[in-house]
Amino acid sequence: MIAAAKAADYAAQLAQLLPRGLAWPDDAGSTLRRLLDGLAGAFAGAHNRGLKLLEEADPRTTLELLAEWEAMVGEPDACSGPAEGLQRRRQRVIAKLTARGGQSRAFMLGVATALGYEAELFEYRPFVAGQSQAGAQALNGGATVRFTWRMAILGPRITWFRAGASQAGLDPLAALDRAADFECAIARAAPAHTTLIVGYTDPRLLEVGGVRLKIVGLDIRVG
Repeated sequence: MIAAAKAADYAAQLAQLLPRGLAWPDDAGSTLRRLLDGLAGAFAGAHNRGLKLLEEADPRTTLELLAEWEAMVGEPDACSGPAEGLQRRRQRVIAKLTARGGQSRAFMLGVATALGYEAELFEYRPFVAGQSQAGAQALNGGATVRFTWRMAILGPRITWFRAGASQAGLDPLAALDRAADFECAIARAAPAHTTLIVGYTDPRLLEVGGVRLKIVGLDIRVG
């Protein structure tokens, strides 16, 4: 890190540039010396502001220009809203500047992880006679089902009505805690030619005796 300039150093340099002679007294307290001290303070200030610009040019250390950096990358984010705290705002700017994008499973799951969610990705394929196994593979739709995929958030986000614990007429049959930021971010990252479904039923919570049950959960088509 470059050291900041001092007014005294600039004053000494200015004094060395003065002509020699009785008409140029540079004794401490003289009018000329006070003038040099005033100029030195301004020069040192301009010098240090130039050094500060080096920090502002780096999003990892910016402070005064942070708002300009955010405007350039589209912050606050339309999906997750404004970040809280200086360091978190810097991290969001850096993440957008260094993001490379992608369409792989790893990339999509990484989007969920960055938002703090654990998710599972499912892809579909059509049932093809002679290739698919009856009774083992689902009778999915036609060829367009190849472009349908599902992101399921893992963890309990649905509160079901329970006999003896819930109150009839007051508690809903199912209450869903939607993840709006997750839906928005995944839909934004999804390839335009695909159909995205966000699922809120954790497949791990649908297992009884080691057998995974096939029941319909709460799914939301996004996009």
